[in-house]
Amino acid sequence: MENFGGNSGRQRTDAQLLAAHVAGDRFAFEELFLRYRRPLYRLARFTTRSPEDAGDALQEAMLSAHCAAATFRHGSSVSSWLHRIVLNACLDRLRRRKARPTSPLEDDVWPVDDETAQVDTAIVVERALMRLPVEQRAAVVAVDMQGFSVAETASMLGVAEGTVKSRRARARATLAHVLAERTVPAAP
Repeated sequence: MENFGGNSGRQRTDAQLLAAHVAGDRFAFEELFLRYRRPLYRLARFTTRSPEDAGDALQEAMLSAHCAAATFRHGSSVSSWLHRIVLNACLDRLRRRKARPTSPLEDDVWPVDDETAQVDTAIVVERALMRLPVEQRAAVVAVDMQGFSVAETASMLGVAEGTVKSRRARARATLAHVLAERTVPAAP
């Protein structure tokens, strides 16, 4: 295998992998994809609310990134660029399907085999996230779960920073309300 990055034995940076891909390294993009597959799928899953749509959107996004790698502007990080492409693919997919309205999930939608408190909490949080409108969910997932700054998220979503802040605030308020309902014990 040719080593376009010149880093024999060292792990190449994201930018080096992308440059190597553009230069013809057949394995560089695969390495980059494997590095970010899980967080990108998680973003797609939270955005689309469907494992099938998430997988399809991720595949479309990676094909788009693969083809557009030469146009990458080095003013942002490669991971932000990939997240933006995935998020745009998800939003395009939802627009094409005329986005299903949000509605409360049925209790039996997410069966739980493991009854530990940690797993139960994760399921409750995921259900609450899925009830949010797509724009709010995208903002809160990108900033609070993926660790992007408000500025990076605004760039990824193509909106103003204030819009990200307000969407995130509305999402957090809704999540707090929904999660508070789930933790209050029922009256006997």
